[in-house]
Amino acid sequence: MLKFCSLYSGSSGNSLFIESNESKILIDCGVSCKKLSEALISLNTSIEDIDAIFITHEHSDHIKGLKIVSDKYNIPIYANKDTLLEIKKAFKGSINENIFNEFKNNKDFNFKDLNIHPFDIPHDAVNPCGFSIDNGKKKLSIATDCGHVNDVIMNNLENSSFILLESNYDPSILQVSKYPYKLKERIKGPLGHLSNNTAAQTISYLVGKDLKEVMLGHLSKENNFPELAYQTVTDTLIDNNIDTSKIKISVASRDYPGRIIKI
Repeated sequence: MLKFCSLYSGSSGNSLFIESNESKILIDCGVSCKKLSEALISLNTSIEDIDAIFITHEHSDHIKGLKIVSDKYNIPIYANKDTLLEIKKAFKGSINENIFNEFKNNKDFNFKDLNIHPFDIPHDAVNPCGFSIDNGKKKLSIATDCGHVNDVIMNNLENSSFILLESNYDPSILQVSKYPYKLKERIKGPLGHLSNNTAAQTISYLVGKDLKEVMLGHLSKENNFPELAYQTVTDTLIDNNIDTSKIKISVASRDYPGRIIKI
């Protein structure tokens, strides 16, 4: 069995927890060591039990807690070569490189009882990735910080039982927000973030391909609402004549851990 929990998801910090029979791992470490430890304790897990931290990309909301956590608990860090170099730069060489482990995007590797497949995503980072993770029986996938959905992403999301998918902004709210013009263009650009509409269309396509549950993640605090993201997806499924009882939709919180999802 695989277990998943979104600890924090949003522009203020991201970290996801995944557990299998033999492994306990984190995807990203974008919150403080204290917040991360408290979140894990709420799941009856200790930060000392974490076997590895896998990094999607180097933006601060995904790595800002990494140095203190890795220094204090000596947890191995996994990322591609380009991202590891950016992590080193971000912490001005003060992070312990002896616990760096390199993978290549679009190439499978094994970690204990898990098969991990990092795949390319379009975002304005040096070499960002999403992850598909399976234990030989079930597969879950994570795709956030995506400027658009392409064939690579779709191919990796297919046949997943569970997906954490970005649903960052509502286009109408973004248009009238107080954000500067350049930031608005970045967010909705091809290397920015996914809108509620695009997330909804993506989910509509994937329903029926083993998908049982989707969690919408990385919602903007200023340009979205959890209820709106949820409703946009639900309405799109109905518009596409999809039975909404066949798939569970939830929304990840930016501020506190969600429920443990068994996959």
